[in-house]
Amino acid sequence: MADAKRVVKREQGRLQRQHRGIVTRSELIRSARHVFARDGFEHARIEDIASRARKTRGAFYDNFKDKEDVFLAIFEEDVARDLTELGSLLLPLPTIKERIEALAQYLAHLSKDLERMLLNVEFKLYAIRHPHKRKRLADLLRAMRLRTSIPEISRLLPQLEGKTTSTKLIDCQAICGVVDGLALNHLFDPDGLDHWALVRYLRLCLQETIPEPALP
Repeated sequence: MADAKRVVKREQGRLQRQHRGIVTRSELIRSARHVFARDGFEHARIEDIASRARKTRGAFYDNFKDKEDVFLAIFEEDVARDLTELGSLLLPLPTIKERIEALAQYLAHLSKDLERMLLNVEFKLYAIRHPHKRKRLADLLRAMRLRTSIPEISRLLPQLEGKTTSTKLIDCQAICGVVDGLALNHLFDPDGLDHWALVRYLRLCLQETIPEPALP
């Protein structure tokens, strides 16, 4: 009986530590979002990320190798949330036209997220300014899309099944580029590029990228 109680207690302790670890990682990611958007990726300090989350530098390094690693965790978290939301949004819609419209509206909504758009641009600018890191960081983002975004988008938009994985990846990168550019200009001059213009150009991009089903 005593041995069984010790086993239960050890398991409870393990689960509590695991839960605390998950919470700590989540708090560090949330803090990094704010610090990166405020200070820029290059000038953000690990000390500030840890301090804002009320954690130590040691806690940061227990969870992430460096700033690039925590940024990729932010990106992966965003992608996971997007795909979950898009699943419930797109799957009930019966036609490709309705799904494209819903996707354009969703991307337009994302384009108004100042913090997220700043993070995307900051990270890409950082990579461009450091050519020796650019390819590795681009490869990491590409691998993440291949592992997460591409399979899920193919499920939500079966019309893409005729395309090769390489073509899907290029399409995904192109759409992300259009979103980044439109978002920057909308945030810079929301009167010059308003919501409806944003949706219109996103819709045009998606219509070009996602084929209509062939007629019988």
